[in-house]
Amino acid sequence: MSKSSAVRLSGIAGVTGLLALSLSLLATPAPGWTQSADQSRGTTRGAQSSNDGQNRRVRVHNQTGWTIVSLYAADPARSDWRGDLLVPDVLATGDSTVIDIDNGAGTCVYVVRAEFSNGERLERVGVNVCRIADYYFTR
Repeated sequence: MSKSSAVRLSGIAGVTGLLALSLSLLATPAPGWTQSADQSRGTTRGAQSSNDGQNRRVRVHNQTGWTIVSLYAADPARSDWRGDLLVPDVLATGDSTVIDIDNGAGTCVYVVRAEFSNGERLERVGVNVCRIADYYFTR
């Protein structure tokens, strides 16, 4: 299954999607992250449940021009990197996927690291996955 959304918005759904996008542009999240009014973000991979009612699902978009081969998240208080959140897949440029970044301990703030096919690495500190819906990796 492709990591990009298989659903193409049209008609009323397109207007709804445009409205959700417009609302997300009004927020002022941390650099690189954007909030969305859309709470149904599709299926997720790789998470335990914190059972606190917080949504830690994040749609990761790759707009770098490079393929993301690995994606990791770490609780800064514990310094333990979770396994590759993309396994067994990769995230090609232009694609997106939903990841549930939940270590089961109630953590909302993580360090997120992407590793690319060309050897580059991007790391973001202080990412509050309880408050965002989408993240765009860009150069």
